Amino acid sequence: MDYTRQEMMAIATGREFSDGELAIFGVGLSMLAGFFAQKNHAPNLIAFTEGGVFGSTPVGGLPWGIECTRISANATSFTNAIDALGCLVASGRVDNAVIGAAQIDKFGNVNTTGIWEPGNRPWEVGKYTLPRVRLNGSGGANEIAVGAKKYIIMANHQRKRFVEKVDYISSPGYIDGGNAREKYGFVGGGPSAIITTLGILRPDPVTKEFYLDAYFPFATIDEIKENTGWDLKISPDVKVVPEPTEQELKNLREIDVTGSLRKK
Repeated sequence: MDYTRQEMMAIATGREFSDGELAIFGVGLSMLAGFFAQKNHAPNLIAFTEGGVFGSTPVGGLPWGIECTRISANATSFTNAIDALGCLVASGRVDNAVIGAAQIDKFGNVNTTGIWEPGNRPWEVGKYTLPRVRLNGSGGANEIAVGAKKYIIMANHQRKRFVEKVDYISSPGYIDGGNAREKYGFVGGGPSAIITTLGILRPDPVTKEFYLDAYFPFATIDEIKENTGWDLKISPDVKVVPEPTEQELKNLREIDVTGSLRKK
């Protein structure tokens, strides 16, 4: 069956959503995964964006932004980020979400702030320093990471992204493992999965360190380990993720009608 790695990642992520959930999506693959789930198996999934567009479905293809007319034309309501992030997310009402990452570490902490030179990273020198490369920042991902009941991290599986310790925590996962999140009083439960272009990682229920739970049909365990910057543990029950069905691909491509996210 002909499909891309991006499509496999989006479908695997969409499978993590259940009917009736309240979910928040960002632009791009996050929306593709979420609205695929709504079309495929979760028709009562209630979606909204961090810009406050609530209860809509894309019109004429995926939107270019969180308030694009393709996503706002048939919305139930159209408010603002304060309502979306400060009310729905911060109150713990959101069931599921998707965020992206430039760097991810073994405890699911996400960096989207910058890339630093070794020896000059903020956690090494004890203060914020100028990064070598400044990134876009967290947007609404930090609020999602601390407030959603659970959320999924999506990322290309590359060694430079999957690091032992992120340069900077833009959006906290399980901090340094164990019950660390509880010490900070976060409302949300933390990341339930990291879904990549190669497979699916999940947190150990006790240590919260992410391990390989499943890999895609075109990937291998060795390839995934080689592209991970920590000593990735492998589940004793590790398995191959089922390929997309013809119906799943049809539903996904009807969401992404312009084909803008079908990368090889």
